Amino acid sequence: MLMNLGLTDKVAVVTGASKGIGLAIVETLGREGARLVAGSRTQTPELAALCDKYDVAFVPVDLGRV
Repeated sequence: MLMNLGLTDKVAVVTGASKGIGLAIVETLGREGARLVAGSRTQTPELAALCDKYDVAFVPVDLGRV
């Protein structure tokens, strides 16, 4: 369902993007037309599929080591 949040061409950064809530946020914002930077320790097949489907750039990051 498209909510039309006015996010077309806006940029969002999502951490913990490989699964769970983070992955759902990437999918929702991507569907809304946002450009995304998705950060997580690993790129899951599900996240890779969203990178192919929407304007998502994956960045490997471990925030536990900052």
